[in-house]
Amino acid sequence: MHWQRFRRTFLSLSGRHRSHFPRNIALKLFRPSRWIPTIMLAWGLVMTLMSLCHTYEGLIIARVFLGLTEAGLFPGITYYISLWYPRKEQAKRVAIFFSAATIAGAFGGLLAYGIERMEGIAGLHGWQWIFCLEGIVTVLVAFASYFMMHDYPQTASFLKESEREHVVQMLKDDSNNLATHFDMKFVWQAMSDYKTYVQIGIYIGLLIPVYAIALFTPTIVNELHFTAAQAQLLTIPPFVIGCFATILVGILSDKYHIRGPFIVGCCLVSLIGYLVLYTQTRPGVAYFGAILAAVGVYPTIAVDLAWAGGNAGGDVKRGVVLAMVIGIGNLGGICSSFVYIHPPRFHVGHGTIMGWLGLSILLSLFAMWDYNRINKQKDLYCDQEGIDHSHHHKFTEVGDDSPLFRYTL
Repeated sequence: MHWQRFRRTFLSLSGRHRSHFPRNIALKLFRPSRWIPTIMLAWGLVMTLMSLCHTYEGLIIARVFLGLTEAGLFPGITYYISLWYPRKEQAKRVAIFFSAATIAGAFGGLLAYGIERMEGIAGLHGWQWIFCLEGIVTVLVAFASYFMMHDYPQTASFLKESEREHVVQMLKDDSNNLATHFDMKFVWQAMSDYKTYVQIGIYIGLLIPVYAIALFTPTIVNELHFTAAQAQLLTIPPFVIGCFATILVGILSDKYHIRGPFIVGCCLVSLIGYLVLYTQTRPGVAYFGAILAAVGVYPTIAVDLAWAGGNAGGDVKRGVVLAMVIGIGNLGGICSSFVYIHPPRFHVGHGTIMGWLGLSILLSLFAMWDYNRINKQKDLYCDQEGIDHSHHHKFTEVGDDSPLFRYTL
């Protein structure tokens, strides 16, 4: 590839109209220690106030605002982690964060089952107490996080000066000293890069099964001839085991510094689980299939987000890529909400999920092949042109198209 010509093209396109946004100003305006707690606070307030809804229409409108306030949290937290840790150490951090979702899946239904027993207290229905108590807890956590979070390594007061310099230099070396200032061309780099849409395809194929498991595991277990109370209890083991698997796979992915093989392997495990669910009628065997389905797919989310973010060069492009992957991928929740029909076998639902998992496998294999192909091209180009890391200043603004940037497989 003609890297010098590519660079000249970008520079000529920006020319004198480049809107460089100084790093120190960006640090002041874009403060995670402020906007993350603010998002949580807004979400908690909307959730709490949903307990005052008395009509279906009011509940739907409140749910829209709940989605709006929640939208920025997951991509924001993932991006925040990327500001603190090098690429090879991000998967396990995202995994630890995402494992909270599996714990919520394990005990959320059981907790709601218990809170609903507060029916009639203070004149509220049980479902209103669910919204009220869970919203208040979120508000309290948001308030505490306002004082506990730090924005960036450059401004972290708990780090010594020597530690701060080490962390900042480590992050610069990991990113090949790519641009950190804001410029609209970095946004267009993310939006026009075909690799962004490959990652979106992978993520949406993983998220649909995750949503389906969270929404319908109690129903699936109940249809295996267990009582409602037993079904609530029996949904806990798949999520708990999925939590441990999420953290373990994140650690291993960072240790070996590979992403795609873990995604493919975990998808295959989940596929086996869904095949069991699709073909078996005996409750014990089908329940084992539900555990495999959950254990297989949950670890893939954290690894895929670390993969998508780590392979986007530059702070701004990384943020936009993560927002696109998570934002568009979340549309998969629409699919998950409507495919589990025709109980007790749920052939349509299980078959749809297997199709999406298959798509993620195929796209992951393509991404690994493509990243490896581009890395080899860059190796060859650097050898021919004598380019090494002392030339990094020449490629600061071309993102991961820099010949010094290497994609993680």
